[in-house]
Amino acid sequence: MQRTLTRSVLALPFFARDTREVARDLLGCVLVRILPDGTRLSGRIVETEAYRPGDAAMHAYRRKTPRNAPMFMAPGTAYVYFTYGMHFCFNISTEAEGVPAAVLVRALEPLEGIAAMRAHRGDHVPTEALCRGPANLCKALAIDRTFSGYDMLQPGSVLFVEAPPDEAPLPWRVKTSPRIGVGGDETAKRVPWRYYFAEHPCVSGPPALRR
Repeated sequence: MQRTLTRSVLALPFFARDTREVARDLLGCVLVRILPDGTRLSGRIVETEAYRPGDAAMHAYRRKTPRNAPMFMAPGTAYVYFTYGMHFCFNISTEAEGVPAAVLVRALEPLEGIAAMRAHRGDHVPTEALCRGPANLCKALAIDRTFSGYDMLQPGSVLFVEAPPDEAPLPWRVKTSPRIGVGGDETAKRVPWRYYFAEHPCVSGPPALRR
């Protein structure tokens, strides 16, 4: 299937960096999912979290397992995990191959394919809430565990990230906070590795964590 690129697709050097830098720089970029029928779904990334080597909140903190193996793969690999027996969460591997690290994409501002997103989420869901939160994002974009280990940088990829659109500077301030709902030690719970656009209506979490 031929895809029409309206922006440049992010390549290996973007993801092969410190996870915190990648998480920050992903804000404003556009996550794209091409459905089997060719429908293009996309959304501006407005909230991320970084998970790095030595981080007690990271899935690969203790050891490598079949579940977390994509975190060790080449930068730009999708890592999708199942949680609470019902939700998928989408991450992108970072840093160097063999180093367990990833960015969790927590929320998007829907841009394209909103009708299809609503079909996946329900007609009652407001546009700003379609991709608010990692589980809702995966449901709206039809991302499931079959994408875990998927090379997002391969030619003809149906899941990839584009650079921000060429437009006026975005009006939202970038802020940081501790990550939401993480386990691990007290350091892991306190580090300010959540990045988001303050006051953006699509950012997840309680109102106090959106300001």
